[in-house]
Amino acid sequence: MGQTIIEKIIARNIGAASVKPGDIVTVNVDRVMLDDIMMPFIVNKFQEMGFKEVWDPDKVVLIYDHLVPASQQDDTRHYRIGDEFAARHGLTHVHRSDGICHQLMTEAGYVKPGDVVFGTDSHTTTYGCVGAFSTGIGYTEMAAILGTGQLWVKVPETIRVVIDGTLPEGVMSKDIILRLIGDLGADGATYRALEFGGQTVEQMSIASRMTMANMAIEAGAKCAAFIPDEKTAQYCGIQLSGFQAGLRGDADASYVKTLTYRAEDFLPVMACPSQVDKIRNVSELAGTVIDQVFIGSCTNGRLEDLQAAAAVLKGKQVAPFVKLIVTPASRKVYLEALECGALQTLMDAGAIITHPGCGLCCGRTGGILCDGERVVATNNRNFLGRMGTSKVEIYLASPVTAAACAVAGKIVDGVQV
Repeated sequence: MGQTIIEKIIARNIGAASVKPGDIVTVNVDRVMLDDIMMPFIVNKFQEMGFKEVWDPDKVVLIYDHLVPASQQDDTRHYRIGDEFAARHGLTHVHRSDGICHQLMTEAGYVKPGDVVFGTDSHTTTYGCVGAFSTGIGYTEMAAILGTGQLWVKVPETIRVVIDGTLPEGVMSKDIILRLIGDLGADGATYRALEFGGQTVEQMSIASRMTMANMAIEAGAKCAAFIPDEKTAQYCGIQLSGFQAGLRGDADASYVKTLTYRAEDFLPVMACPSQVDKIRNVSELAGTVIDQVFIGSCTNGRLEDLQAAAAVLKGKQVAPFVKLIVTPASRKVYLEALECGALQTLMDAGAIITHPGCGLCCGRTGGILCDGERVVATNNRNFLGRMGTSKVEIYLASPVTAAACAVAGKIVDGVQV
C-alpha cells in the first residue's frame, strides 16, 4: 500500500518502513517554535516537570510577535520571562520584532521539507507549504519537547485536494482555502491532513501555498502538505534530497476522501461574521458598509499580498472615514515592499503602515473596533471579540478584495474594481 506525504515524513522520522492512520508513534522533533504569548506558561510547566536543560537549544526558536510593542502592562512580563529562559538555556535563535512567527520559521530557513515541527500556535500548520509535518500544540506538550526532544502523535488520515486549471483574475489562494473551509466545515478535517496537489497548486508561489497551509487548521486539520518542488528548493535555499524530492502522495495511497476543483470555478469569497466556515460569494455581500480594512497577518502579509493590494489601490484613495491598516509579515517583507514601491503606493492611497508583527489579527497594537463597526480583514479568524468588542463584525477576504473594499468604503467584488 502506498503512502501519503505526511505518512512518509512520519515513517522516516521514526525509522519505520511505513505507518498507517491511527498509529500512535513517538517522533523526534526537528524544530520547535515558542511564541511570546505562551512563554510564561511554557517556562512554568518546564520547571514543574523537573527539567533542568533544554534538549537541544539550536532546535528552539523563540519569537516575539504577538505582544510587540507592548500594548498592555502585563506584556512586559512575557518579555522578561522569555529573555531569562533564553539566556539560561543558551537559545540563540531569538527574534524580537522581526516579524510574525509563521513567516519567520520558513523565511529564515528554520523549516525544511520533510521536517517534523511543533509550535505553540495553532497556525503552525503553515510550514506544510514547504512539505513539512507541522502542527500547533499547547504549552504542556511544548515543555515536554523542550526537555526530551520527542512527542507522541497519532498518524492522521489524509484528505486529498486536487485543483486544476487557471484561476480567474482577482481570485487568490485565499479564496480557494476559504471556499474549501466552507465546503468541509470548521470541523470537516478534524485531526486529518490536507494534502494539496494539481496543476493550479503547482503554479502557485510558496507565499500562496503558505496562505492555504496556514488556514488548514480552520477546517480542524492537524496539518497541511504541499509537494516540495524547485520553487520550494529555491525558497528554502537548498537542493532537494532524494527523500525530499519524493515527498508526494503515492498513486495507491489511502485517502479518506479526494476533493477535486476546477480553478476557473472559483470566485472571490468572504467568511462572514463570526464563523470562518460561513462562506459567501463577495457579490452576494456587495453594498455592505464597512469602517476599516486590515491587510496583513501570517495569512496574507507577504510581499505578493501587499503588491496585489497596491495594484488595486494605485492612483486611488481610501474612502472617507475608512481606516486601512497594512502590516507586513516581517522586516524582510517590509523592506522588499518598500524597495518595489508597494508601500509607497499604499501610503499614497491613505494606508496606515505598521511595524511587522501580528498586530490587529490578535487584537493588539492598535486598530481595535467598537460595537457595530465592520472590518474586512485578510487574516485567518473572525471570531467574536477578536478585534474589539463582541459586537464587531469581521469579514475575511483576500488582499485584492480587501483593497477594493477600502476604496469603495463598502464590500465590493474586487474583480469589478
